[in-house]
Amino acid sequence: MIGHKLTTSRPDALRKAFVLALLAGASFAGSALAQTTPEPAPSEAVDEVVVTAFRRSLATALDTKRNDVRVSDGISAEDIGKFPSENIAEAIQRIPGVQISNINGRGSTISIRGLGPQYALTTVNGQAFKSSNFTDGFRYDVIQTELASGIQVYKSPTADMDAGGLAGTVNIDTVHPFNVKGRQLIFAGKLQQQELIGGSPTGKYGATYVDHFLDDKIGVFLGAGYQELKDRGDYLWMDRWTVNSGVYTPARLRYRRIDRETKRSMINGAIQFKPIDGLQIDAIATYAKDETTQELHQQVFLFTTPSASNVTTLATANNTATQVRVANFRLENNHQHETRPQSTGAFTTSARWTGFEDWDLKAVAHYSRGHAIFNEEAAILGINIPSATVDISNPKNIVFTTSTALSDTAQYNPATLVRNTYPNGAYRTIDSYEDAGQFDAKRFLNFGILESVQAGAKIRHEVLKRYVVRRDGSDSIPASWSPTMAATGITVSNFLDGEMTLPSIWVSPNLDAYRDALKAQGISVYEAFDPAGTYRVERDLTSFYAMANLKGEIFSRTFRGNFGVRSESTDQTVEGYIGGAANPRNTEVKLVAGTYTTKKSYDNVLPSANISVDLTDNLLLRFAAAKVLVRPIIDSSNQLATTMTSAVDTTGHRVYTIAIGQGDLNPMTANQIDVTLEWYYGAGNGLSAGFFSKKVKNGVYTSLTCPTSYESTALTKDSGGVCLSSAGDTYNITQSFNDGRTVDIHGYEVNWQQSLDAWLPIEGFGLIANYTHVNPATSVTGFKLANLSEHTANGTVYWENQTFSARLSANYRSAYDQTSVESFFSGPLGHTVASRTQFDLNLGYNINERLSLSFAAMNINNAQEKAYLLDKSRWQMTSVTGPSYYLSFQYKM
Repeated sequence: MIGHKLTTSRPDALRKAFVLALLAGASFAGSALAQTTPEPAPSEAVDEVVVTAFRRSLATALDTKRNDVRVSDGISAEDIGKFPSENIAEAIQRIPGVQISNINGRGSTISIRGLGPQYALTTVNGQAFKSSNFTDGFRYDVIQTELASGIQVYKSPTADMDAGGLAGTVNIDTVHPFNVKGRQLIFAGKLQQQELIGGSPTGKYGATYVDHFLDDKIGVFLGAGYQELKDRGDYLWMDRWTVNSGVYTPARLRYRRIDRETKRSMINGAIQFKPIDGLQIDAIATYAKDETTQELHQQVFLFTTPSASNVTTLATANNTATQVRVANFRLENNHQHETRPQSTGAFTTSARWTGFEDWDLKAVAHYSRGHAIFNEEAAILGINIPSATVDISNPKNIVFTTSTALSDTAQYNPATLVRNTYPNGAYRTIDSYEDAGQFDAKRFLNFGILESVQAGAKIRHEVLKRYVVRRDGSDSIPASWSPTMAATGITVSNFLDGEMTLPSIWVSPNLDAYRDALKAQGISVYEAFDPAGTYRVERDLTSFYAMANLKGEIFSRTFRGNFGVRSESTDQTVEGYIGGAANPRNTEVKLVAGTYTTKKSYDNVLPSANISVDLTDNLLLRFAAAKVLVRPIIDSSNQLATTMTSAVDTTGHRVYTIAIGQGDLNPMTANQIDVTLEWYYGAGNGLSAGFFSKKVKNGVYTSLTCPTSYESTALTKDSGGVCLSSAGDTYNITQSFNDGRTVDIHGYEVNWQQSLDAWLPIEGFGLIANYTHVNPATSVTGFKLANLSEHTANGTVYWENQTFSARLSANYRSAYDQTSVESFFSGPLGHTVASRTQFDLNLGYNINERLSLSFAAMNINNAQEKAYLLDKSRWQMTSVTGPSYYLSFQYKM
């Protein structure tokens, strides 16, 4: 009898409750439509329509865009603590040119105009906000929406902005108490449920306080929140292929189920003080903590182990073996537990003095830190499967059968296991922090078209560091004390939520039982320092800028603008370890043979110009040009320090993952141009179209290489492109380079925001929509864009009055390519993620001026992420996350 069961049945009662809530919200909306106020007389101006919550946020964002001299787009909170989205990343994706990447269905990282998350700079109130994991790009899902009063994406910089946003800069504005009238005390709560994970809903709670003292000389803001989330993602993909004469044959099929539980806490506050006229002192602090645990249950079907002759092709189409029979192959059964506590925070103090006539002086001191710990352990069991068949001819329905049931515990007799490994894992700490000081001076001149001049200096000290320890037990646990599947195994069921024709139930090893077994034997696992995974990058950044602000008329047309130049000096030091002989107590890692230090310095001059011309009272022409940069980035493959990890596969062979360090990489730069035409008409209405071009130099690209030898080991490629030693060990070796060519990225954006009050007999309807087209880089070798969708579009239709509101949103992105750097699920050959459209629904009900309720359903069309390899008919991956539901309230005192 199996000891544990991982339940997966859908929460039917809960789902019915949500559906009833949805229907109730719809009926409220219908009732409101039936009782709307009469159509306004023709003489009534659209500007006089009462602006309610969501429309007010749209109008605020549009005013910010119009008044900004830069090319920018943004989104504004409807009210304090009431952001029009469930997730910061999901909010940003509504902005033209912004795409998001999901983890288990949650928006996590962003790309701007085709450049990935590492190429965007994220700031809070204009200052750096360090990521909790600098190897991933900024993780927006770590912070809660209550942090933001508004988010602005700056696509063209000005000289006074920090450099580092090659794609653009995302600035999150927090609540400033002097911008809020009177005292406010707000409580909020939310129930959340992802349908696929089941179980009980999780909660979110928050409170916000704003007040003023001493005749408004002191303003205080304090916000705090706590959130729990549960979600699940199921992934089926072909991890390896055998390629012979151009025909792709399945070689390794994988199941992966990820059950994730997150606990988040956040606190942010601000004090603003005006002791005398002309002096204002601000102190703003933000801290967010995310504690995530993940249970990963995997089945890895190694069709070509122990021999490629195991696989017999039954049918082919489009150079693909669409049906195969597999005989006597290995199955690797893996249960992995991960804990991932992460935190990010910042503290900023500033003093601004306007007491001298025509002068504006400001000094800022800032500190930010991101911290993450990734701790993982796994039990890996290996058995032989007599036979199986695979049919991938229909990507919508993969058919997979096995001769023995995956839930049969009898085949996991400890005495006959071909592999019985525990633990297999690592402990990693990742830190990034920055301290900075800056001074800015602005002099108002009003001399002709020269409105003012300003200059400033900033010193930043940045550290990125990584520390790794391996924790690995024996490759083979004695059968005499090994836990048995029959007594302790965990049953995993309902894989892919009923999608596909394949075994959806299997039995997984129980990590608790393995921990207890080690404890009973008095065994403690040796912690082995991993020199190849540990390094430190330190940068001293010094910048100076000067900028002229212009305002006047040209050809009887009013214009605003600026031009300036920024000088950036970078001194970089990379420190790491040289690996020597294998560690005798843990052969997964090497002993330290020495250390190395790589230094590099470089200077960049970054000119910029922004001009905005009022062609009419409502029509605006905007032009911007700039040189931008991003310093060498670090991700899972692109390293400034050499890193290496290794593991033993089911066959007993090692798999080495090696990133060759390139501490001398140059920064990527781009010369960019933006031209936009913007039309503002009526209250909160706007239509804009823009063209952009970005010519990237020193683009960094990473190549998967297979040298003839590595550390005296001879290497060759097999037919599937896998790099192997003569002993059968796998070497995944990557190296990063600067591309000497100029890569042109260009495209256009269209954005429309429209109230329909003047067009419909019923007030309150409106829409927002945007479309972005980016021409992808076409190079086969060198720097090219991954995660780039050529077409992205967002649309929202809404209706609201003082009592009820309803919004239906759609987000579309076309197909995009990924390599193993961007996605674990792509495999060594990469893949293309198919186009996808997701629909989200929001319903709101204001009971009175103080209390409001809302209901949201995300991904109501159950959009799935699917991928193919080179040809659309060659299936490579299907993932299922399902819809999520939210029921929330906000109460103002």
